Amino acid sequence: MSHPVRSSHTRLLAAVLALALSSAAGTAAGQAKSAGWIYSCMDDRGRRLTSDRPIAECAGKEQQLHNRDGSVRAVIPPTLTADERAEKEARDRKAAEARVAQLDAVRRDRNLLQRFPNEATHQKAREAAIDTVRLAIKITETRLRELNLERKPLLDEAEFYQGRTMPPKLKQQIDANEVALEAQRTLAANQAAELDRINALYDAELERLKKLWAGAPAGSLGPLPNTPPVLARAASSASR
Repeated sequence: MSHPVRSSHTRLLAAVLALALSSAAGTAAGQAKSAGWIYSCMDDRGRRLTSDRPIAECAGKEQQLHNRDGSVRAVIPPTLTADERAEKEARDRKAAEARVAQLDAVRRDRNLLQRFPNEATHQKAREAAIDTVRLAIKITETRLRELNLERKPLLDEAEFYQGRTMPPKLKQQIDANEVALEAQRTLAANQAAELDRINALYDAELERLKKLWAGAPAGSLGPLPNTPPVLARAASSASR
């Protein structure tokens, strides 16, 4: 059962919309009539229709607006439905995004060439990024050795209590040592993965640069790899 208020609101909206369309059509028709312009189109059955106002039967088709002498003054595109407008907007948005991405690729390629005019400068940048991670790895390895040295006397003391209750303080020291060791092992694994990632990114970047150095136009090689981050805080993180 329809709600009376909702139905009334719907009818009111429909009336307002019809009035707006009628007003727009009336304005166009008045201009066409006063100027002697004629609208024409082919309907779905292949018939040519003409009128001194926009032709309703051809709302979804292209219409031509003719001058008095029959020459074409303008071509009026089809009136799009809501779904068709949404599809067109999506296509336009996608095309705009592609244009922005292309311009960004051109800009980044030019910046890349400016930063690295030859392979020697690129290799120097790679080594600088890698050295930061290598330093962090050395700090982590040193900390792991220290923790293992601290662990040995604790385990030796724990053997004395086999079959008996271990003192709470000793157990806490062993547990804390194990937690610290596990944290450093995880850090070491992450650092090794970061080293591999940096090398892979610089490899991809070098492959792109070689093509650019050989004359490939900027922006013609697709998306760029992300710039490898330098782990500026890796050393301090490893020492915690």
